[in-house]
Amino acid sequence: MLTIDAQVHAYERDRPERPWAGSLPGPSEITGDGMAAAMDAVGVDAAVLISPFALYRYDAGYALEVHAAHPGRFALIKPVDPTDPAVAETVAEWAVLEGTVGVRIMLNPGPGLDPAHPGIDRVLGAAARASLPVNLMCWGLLEHVARYARAHPGTMLVVDHLGLEQPFYPPAPPEPFADLPGLLALADHDNVAVKITGACTLSRVPYPYDDIWDPLCRVFDAFGIDRCLWGTDWTRAVNLLTYEQGVAPFRLTDRLSDEERATLMGGALQRIYDWSPVIT
Repeated sequence: MLTIDAQVHAYERDRPERPWAGSLPGPSEITGDGMAAAMDAVGVDAAVLISPFALYRYDAGYALEVHAAHPGRFALIKPVDPTDPAVAETVAEWAVLEGTVGVRIMLNPGPGLDPAHPGIDRVLGAAARASLPVNLMCWGLLEHVARYARAHPGTMLVVDHLGLEQPFYPPAPPEPFADLPGLLALADHDNVAVKITGACTLSRVPYPYDDIWDPLCRVFDAFGIDRCLWGTDWTRAVNLLTYEQGVAPFRLTDRLSDEERATLMGGALQRIYDWSPVIT
């Protein structure tokens, strides 16, 4: 089976030619070549590369450079600014670039965007016209996703990171899955999918993180495995586990059949983003 990570980041060291806008827990640099090497080391075939908002805000220039250097291996998702009056044009321009498979709205952390801002509807409408899924960073705000899904039935919404706040440093929160009912309530909307990204960072026990499986199986049962996209959220997770430790538990668990594993770790992503890697 193809193993495709639903979310990784790549970025250069902070430098005058491409300065960081903020900070991001993780290595001082993880270039596209470095990310590809990390994937090779653990047998991950391809990944969705999301331009890191914390460092580059709405500029996806480096992600485009990485894609050009590794054509066919990385799909691309760009954060867009709903407060920009021209955001619909931005979505349309992004949609025609090679390798792009979606856009992202950052409801949190960082911009403090009002979940009722009318620009969100502009993004969702433009994404539907461009046949682009919209990724939503929305922890603590899951109740708004149902409204978006009802108002824009032609737009595929992908909830980032289980819709749950995830740690940047250990330990995991005392009740990491406390808000899970808010996510499960979205399963009735056919145009909502969920990224099972960063799940291992929510574990309160050592590797291989056996305590994540009961809550994850509730997600699989509610949404169906074909609306669930596995990923690591590398490099955000670097202070909690290694890249291999974000991959191996999903390969080794007996809580998934081989067919379910293949869907979760690549098949669902190819369908939802309408993209397949070209492995050379």
